[in-house]
Amino acid sequence: MSEPNENVSRRTTLRLLTGAVAATAATTGSRAPRAGAAQRHGRVDQLLARLTLDEKLSLLHGAKDPRSLGQAGYVPGVPRLGIPPLRLADGPAGVRLRTARATALPAPVMLAGAFDPALAREYGRVIGHEGRALGQDVLLSPMVNLIRTPCAGRNFETFAEDPLLSADLVAEEIRGIQGEGLIATVKHFALNNQEKDRTTVDVRVDEQALHENELRGFEAAVAAGAGAVMGAYNKVDGMHACENAGLLTGILRDRWGFDGWVMSDWDATHSAAPALTAGLDMEMPSGRWFGEPLHRAVRDGTVPETTVDRAVHRILTIMERFGLLDGTAPARPARDAQAGARVAYRVAVAGATLLRNHDATLPLAGPAALSLAVIGPTGALPFVGGGGSAHVVPDRAASPLETITARAGRDARVTYAPGEDLYGRPLPATTPRAPFEGRSVPAGRTWTYDGTFTADEADGFGEWTFLVHHSGERPRVLLDGTELFPVRDAMTELFDGFGLAATAPDGLKVRRATRAVTPGRHTLSVVAEGGARGQVVRLRRITAATRAADVADAVRAARAAHSVVLFAYEDAVEGRDRTTLALPGNQEALIGAVTAANPRTTVVLNTSSAVTMPWLERTGAVLQMYYPGQEGAAATAAVLFGDTDPGGRLTQTFPVSDSRHPTAGDPRRYPGSGGIEEYTEGVRTGYRWYDAEGVEPLFPFGHGLSYTTFAYAGLVVTPARGGGLTASFTVRNTGRRTGVTVPQLYVGPSPDLALDQAPRILAGYRRLELPPGRTRRVTVPIAARTLSCWDPARRTWALGTGTRTVRLGTSARDLRLTVRARVLPL
Repeated sequence: MSEPNENVSRRTTLRLLTGAVAATAATTGSRAPRAGAAQRHGRVDQLLARLTLDEKLSLLHGAKDPRSLGQAGYVPGVPRLGIPPLRLADGPAGVRLRTARATALPAPVMLAGAFDPALAREYGRVIGHEGRALGQDVLLSPMVNLIRTPCAGRNFETFAEDPLLSADLVAEEIRGIQGEGLIATVKHFALNNQEKDRTTVDVRVDEQALHENELRGFEAAVAAGAGAVMGAYNKVDGMHACENAGLLTGILRDRWGFDGWVMSDWDATHSAAPALTAGLDMEMPSGRWFGEPLHRAVRDGTVPETTVDRAVHRILTIMERFGLLDGTAPARPARDAQAGARVAYRVAVAGATLLRNHDATLPLAGPAALSLAVIGPTGALPFVGGGGSAHVVPDRAASPLETITARAGRDARVTYAPGEDLYGRPLPATTPRAPFEGRSVPAGRTWTYDGTFTADEADGFGEWTFLVHHSGERPRVLLDGTELFPVRDAMTELFDGFGLAATAPDGLKVRRATRAVTPGRHTLSVVAEGGARGQVVRLRRITAATRAADVADAVRAARAAHSVVLFAYEDAVEGRDRTTLALPGNQEALIGAVTAANPRTTVVLNTSSAVTMPWLERTGAVLQMYYPGQEGAAATAAVLFGDTDPGGRLTQTFPVSDSRHPTAGDPRRYPGSGGIEEYTEGVRTGYRWYDAEGVEPLFPFGHGLSYTTFAYAGLVVTPARGGGLTASFTVRNTGRRTGVTVPQLYVGPSPDLALDQAPRILAGYRRLELPPGRTRRVTVPIAARTLSCWDPARRTWALGTGTRTVRLGTSARDLRLTVRARVLPL
């Protein structure tokens, strides 16, 4: 399945740079021009003719906003010609501004778990409305890169490991965003499937896998009318994605007919002439390359001014389409925080995924609802979202403890134990004594401290975690002469500032460092700067002894209650991948101890992606709530108590261990070797790899339980016009409650195609909610495109004709009905 680097590179590069460029817009995926296109282009042409070179270049790169609204980027307009500026905001899970609050929606991976494209459009509408209301013009979202490895740090920002589901959802979210007048930017084009070495890794992938997997969502975004595309950081076949002509021109424009503009990811531009010529139109966030260097290139004839004109024309064309050039854009609306909150709640409930429910542990009812212990730091602290570009400051966010206590009612007894200390306890007494629990450093002053402390048996030896809490510039702290919290590069510092554990409850920033501590005396030195406003500094520690005490408190609470709801978390953030799929910190030990004390324990996971669960069989239930947004606590309580059915299904396979998933074990496959990463799994991504390799997952793609039961029957699949199939079947709620089911159709390989094919692929699905006893006949079309493979030799899609196996089930592994159907040639 693998082949040498140079062969993979040569084959794919040749296809991208020759075959794709030669393709015409008549190929599948091109779009007809909208009404009024000629008039719009005429107006854009007139403006372009009046722009000076300096004015043109000012539209091709970011700049500092003279009145920033706290957004990610800014492009100045040209006032003398009535061209307004553009403000660009991050927005995977809501509009992210540093100076304003917004609706914090559940993470996109939770939205995807609903398997509901119509809900994705509602999600997009909330973001589009709020973006316009908050003074923004362009949204840097949605992200549609496939979940290729469970280790990727931004899996929560995207949708799925399956290309069909991803394509369906991204298309509808874009329609929702842009229907409100906000320009959507689909990202990151392409193959930005990890954060590890993301700015340098060179991805090698065969042409068939590229088109069938990663590109399908981007093509759907283009077909849905996305106004902009963001180029990725990584390289593709030796070329930076932001100057890869095969991607930006050959595929995106010539094959798919994209008529918007391409911007770089932040600081992902590496040249002037090569990038612009390849098809990059805008450098963000500054003009390092598209400013003076591009100006010189035009003056000396290296770059024709017509190439600059082409990029400017693309930007102005989209601005014109959205009414930004002639004043026809709708007036900016007022925020509707209540409407946003309602959608946030709907998405969180719809995406809540019940992974395990042994012996009807859930829903909580009777004695289980009247005697509860809530355990875990995220039980009392709202876990809203992930870090980096997806971080949104919400209007409000209740804690699960609040909502569970309120829902349980006055007659219930609800207790709480953190189980794990995120913020530390005071240091041992130092000599000389220092007020490390709250040292105030005045503005313009420096506070220094040199002293010692003694570690004794009561503290526990071995690894200690030292914490510094600070409100201003991070203090320098040296333990035995070694810096505990060295300042790293600016990007890492920024990303480390996000997440639940990065901020103390009183708002102080928190940094951690784990070191081995031996018995006896240790030296401690601190230098803290007051800065312009002064600051407060605290030093704390977490030891084996404090961890054991926290777990003991949790165990006592668990034993005293009928049932336990234990909240576990994992902080994911842009800029770094996970090094293990295990829960961080002391959480596995905590779950083990609590479940041993009380087997009626429900573990609620606030995690970004798949996690391993060596503790699974000792739990009563496991509820995956991802990063559930500002209404996540209310949604969690509603599912726990059975006010609503858990509606989510997994959009990624959960592996049993760190060593048993598609990118494990081979550094060439992940995270790369020698700077090169090979997607040697080919078309077998996600569940397709598990099927092909015969590997049993912990939980399969599509898995999710309900509080009721369903029966599927009468599967019939017939040929449809245009080379597709039509599947119909009956679904009956055989239980006693209204519930949600997501029937999924999987299709096997075509006998007529001599191309690489997975054992089966998701071909269709339908989300249903049925009252008890109700039966519904369901029809699901299976498109010819889904039944097709990319043929590298012909550089087009080849329909997989012949007799194919169609299976219906509730996940990629729970397949209940099977028929064989014939796919007819076109």
